[in-house]
Amino acid sequence: MPSQPPRGFPEAEFRARCEAAQRKMADRGLGALLLTTEPEVRYFTGYLTQFWQSPTRPWFLIIPKSGKPVAVIPTIGAECMGRTWIEDIRTWASPQPNDEGVSLLAETLRELLGEAGRLGLPMGPETHLRMPLNDFAALKAALPGIRFEDSGGLLSSLRMVKSESEIAKITHVCGLVSGVFEQLPEIISSGMTEAEIFRSFKRACLASGVDDVSYLVGGAGPGGYGDIISPPSERAVSAGDVLILDTGALYDGYFCDFDRNYAFERADDAVRNAYRVAYEATEAGLEAAKPGATCRDLFQAMQGVLAKAAPPELGAGGEVGRLGHGLGMQLTEWPSNTAWDETELKPGMVLTLEPGYAFAPGKVMVHEENLVIRETGPQLLTRRAPSELPIIR
Repeated sequence: MPSQPPRGFPEAEFRARCEAAQRKMADRGLGALLLTTEPEVRYFTGYLTQFWQSPTRPWFLIIPKSGKPVAVIPTIGAECMGRTWIEDIRTWASPQPNDEGVSLLAETLRELLGEAGRLGLPMGPETHLRMPLNDFAALKAALPGIRFEDSGGLLSSLRMVKSESEIAKITHVCGLVSGVFEQLPEIISSGMTEAEIFRSFKRACLASGVDDVSYLVGGAGPGGYGDIISPPSERAVSAGDVLILDTGALYDGYFCDFDRNYAFERADDAVRNAYRVAYEATEAGLEAAKPGATCRDLFQAMQGVLAKAAPPELGAGGEVGRLGHGLGMQLTEWPSNTAWDETELKPGMVLTLEPGYAFAPGKVMVHEENLVIRETGPQLLTRRAPSELPIIR
């Protein structure tokens, strides 16, 4: 078993994240940042809890132009937040639908910004506002002199490049789940239902040491699969079926995200060839994953392999939109491996490579690996999938 990284982060890491954000804020003339979502709050505080799954209560974190962040949160979270490096924790009794922290938040923002100022709030792609729209309208009305501006790019530029401590957590969970995938032919067999296979995989992951398996999708079908995002069915797999499992397991709040493919008892030539094409596309992505390249370069390298092999009637081999993405505290993060994303690859960026190859009507083959960009090129965090389709006898 891989050595287990320590949980949490030293205060120095949170201080560095906060100061990096404040430098970017100063460049843009922002007086504060307002954060409302779990990964953003956790990134700057270390506040890790599953209580975010309840939609009842909003949570707010303010990054001032200097000094430590300020938490404006429901009272129920004060003790947990108090175990982080945050000292200024302001609370209200929640739920309180008539004033769900809005007046306290407005008061705090006026204290930090004055009656006029510029407040950053993530507004662009891959962001959302985690508070009722009516409450957000009330907040803006209570702060007539404050300008709300998009700060999403500021945050993504920070989070895309991981620290070595973050990379260690992702590496650890990737190693644990790689081991489970390697053992899977001994755990599952023909005749099991998809639901039984999913449960067996989750149990094996938890037994290996992951904290949770919060994402598991896939499917199986004769001669291949066409749907890889649905929950499992009660259909029993049989000889000739091809199975994919795609998982996002967690260690200390950080994800892995990769898949593996298997055939039961036998696989025809079309399936074996499709597996090789997807494998070769991943190899092309690995070859292109160097500092200074762009996500567009990764996409073109992988898509070039897929398009060359694609049956004429199926176009370029698949239209999934992107062939991988960033990875970290969220299952998918910035950037995207697409034809339009010109994000430059930098050391410390953690990415997935995920080519999907449409090899017959209604049939696809998807491969996914996780890697970190190093000065010398890519470092795989997952253990590489077999070069030939594994057969479960």
